[in-house]
Amino acid sequence: MSDVQAVDAGALHVQGLGKEYKIYASPKDRLLALLTGRQRHTSHWALRDVSFALRRGECLGVIGDNGAGKSTLLKLMAGTIQPTQGRIERVGRVTAILELGAGFHPDFSGRENLYFGGSLIGISAAEMARLEAGIIEFSELGDAIDRAVKTYSSGMVVRLAFALVTAVRPELLIIDEALAVGDQSFQKKCVQRIEDFRQSGCTIMFCSHSSYHIRHLCDRALWMQAGRVRAFGATEAVLGAYETFSRQRGQADVAQESGASPSKERARVVRRQAGEGSRASILSVVLSNLDETEAPPRLDDKDLVVTITVQGFGEERPNIGFMLEQSKGSGITSLATHEEGAVPTSLGEGRWRSVLRFPDLPLHTGEYVVSAYLFDASGLVLYDYWIHYKHFKFVSPTLMPGLVRLPHVWS
Repeated sequence: MSDVQAVDAGALHVQGLGKEYKIYASPKDRLLALLTGRQRHTSHWALRDVSFALRRGECLGVIGDNGAGKSTLLKLMAGTIQPTQGRIERVGRVTAILELGAGFHPDFSGRENLYFGGSLIGISAAEMARLEAGIIEFSELGDAIDRAVKTYSSGMVVRLAFALVTAVRPELLIIDEALAVGDQSFQKKCVQRIEDFRQSGCTIMFCSHSSYHIRHLCDRALWMQAGRVRAFGATEAVLGAYETFSRQRGQADVAQESGASPSKERARVVRRQAGEGSRASILSVVLSNLDETEAPPRLDDKDLVVTITVQGFGEERPNIGFMLEQSKGSGITSLATHEEGAVPTSLGEGRWRSVLRFPDLPLHTGEYVVSAYLFDASGLVLYDYWIHYKHFKFVSPTLMPGLVRLPHVWS
C-alpha cells in the first residue's frame, strides 16, 4: 500500500500496523529488565503488518475467530492503545462503542457522569450543557438521571453510555460486537442512529460475529487471523471465504472427535435472543408431514412446508427469516421476507405468520435442520432466533448422489 500524503475527514489509512505485548515470567523479571536494560521477556504480537484503507462513508466489517486480533485493532483505531509499529492516519472526530459505561464513576449521578464522561471523549462542559437534554431523552432514564450510577441496572448504564458517545456525529465510528443495547425499543433507536450516521457519510468499522449484519451493513470486510490480515475486499467475497474456512475446519474437528452418541449429535439446539423488557418473539416453527416415529423425524411428503408464527413488537409489521442446512455440513439456503418483498399474515393481537413452501423439495437423501429468525420492520434488528430448531430426514426419489437437484436442461 502506497504512502498517503493527505487524508480526507472520515477516511482511514492504516500502514504496517503491529502491536507487541511483552510477557514477563514474574514482576521480578520486569524489574530486572528495567534495571539492567537486558531483555527478560517473551513477545506476543497481537497484530503484525496490518494495512488497509477506507474512504469516507464506507462501512468495514471486521471478522475472524476469537483471539484473531479484532478487538486489538479496534482499540488501536480508537486510540485507547498505541501501536508498536506502523501508523494510523485519520482526520476528524472518532467515536468508539467498545466497553460501554466502563468510564463512569459509580458514585456520581447519571447527569454528573455525562459531564465527567463527556470530558474524556472531548465534549466540553459548554457543549454538554447544550447536548444534555437530548442525551437524557434518548437514554430514556427520566428522573433516574439524578441517581447514583451504582444504583442502575446494567441496561440503564449502557443506555446512558450509548446516548453519550453517539450524541455528536463522528467522522469515524468504531463498534465492537454489539449493534444495539437494552430492550427491543431501544435497540431500534440505536440501530437507526448508527444507520443515520452511515447515511450522512460517517466511516464505520464494525466488528461482529453476525454474518447477517456484516452482509447488510458493510461495503467491505477485513478477515483477521492470528493477528494478520487474511483477506480484505468486497464483503461477500471475504465473508464467503471465511465461512468456507470455518466450515471446513469444523468438519475436520468433528472427524477427529470420538465417542459422540447419535442422540447427542441430534440434540435440538434452541437459542433465543431476548433483551431487557423483550416482547417480540418466535412462538412456533412447524414442519408439516413429519413422521415423528423415526429419529430424526422423516419428511413424509415431496414438499417441505414450514409455518412460522411470531409475536410482533407493538403495531409494527415484523419480518421473518428461515435457514435450511445439512445437519452436519453446509448451509443450503437462507430466506427472509424483507429480502423478497413477502409480507407475513396478520393474525390479530400483534401475532403474525408466514408459511414457506418448497414444492418438490430438490434435496438428495440426507439429514437436515431448519432455523427461524424474527426481525424488525427494517430487517436490521434481530429480535429473536431459534437456531437448529428442528432436524429432519429426507429420502429422495432419485438414486443419484449429491446435495441438491439443480434446474437443468439436457440437449
